[in-house]
Amino acid sequence: MKDVRRPCSLAVCCILLMGTACEATDPPQQARRDPPVSAVPEGEPRIIGTVVTGTAQVLPPRFVGGVHTIGPALRERLYGRNWRAGCPVPIEDLRHVQVSYWDFEGAIRSGPLIVNERVADDVLWVFRQLFRARFQIHRIDLPPRYHTPRPEDYENKRNLTSSFNCRPATGNEDSLSHHSYGWAIDINPLQNPYVRSDGSVLRRIVKPYRDRTLRRPGVIHPGDVVVRSFARIGWYWGGNWSTLKDYMHFSLTGR
Repeated sequence: MKDVRRPCSLAVCCILLMGTACEATDPPQQARRDPPVSAVPEGEPRIIGTVVTGTAQVLPPRFVGGVHTIGPALRERLYGRNWRAGCPVPIEDLRHVQVSYWDFEGAIRSGPLIVNERVADDVLWVFRQLFRARFQIHRIDLPPRYHTPRPEDYENKRNLTSSFNCRPATGNEDSLSHHSYGWAIDINPLQNPYVRSDGSVLRRIVKPYRDRTLRRPGVIHPGDVVVRSFARIGWYWGGNWSTLKDYMHFSLTGR
């Protein structure tokens, strides 16, 4: 009698081998990459990434940033707007720091900060910490051209995080702001207002934020990740000033 078990074993082996071969030829799942960040975004900041979820994995959000010299396109935007002849720092000594940040809707965006060359790497480090902590920032971009305060400014609703701007100090037209040197940054000025010693503010819309117990997106509190991160690079917070309070303001010199 012939042994019929051998052909069956061969058939089973062929089936198993075919199944293994099919698995091996399936293409691996490709990881999603954030699209590149433009050097200087025009107009509204661009969404550059989101958190991707799935049944198998969650890709962590990725900070994208860098320090760059001032290129021709950015130089053209700065001239007459934020920099002019007679400013205390040459435009060659400024740097463009592009950073990722979380906006108030939970999207990842990118924006430019213009700072002094000597602090550029430190500023990049700070905003990497804020991104990792998911601290929310309404918008980062170049500030508008400075003008002498007008009555209609009391109704201004702008909420722009920005840095270099060659202009007088707030409340003192006879001296330059330290934003003029590229070593000061204002963060979420609506949620973190400038409050005079008598409790008055520069804009009507910021009045509710004189209450510093508020726990809302973008509000800076003593000892939080924003204050700690700037302290690590040796910067000072205007919220610690003894008379007036400038809750949005961080600077290398404390002024």
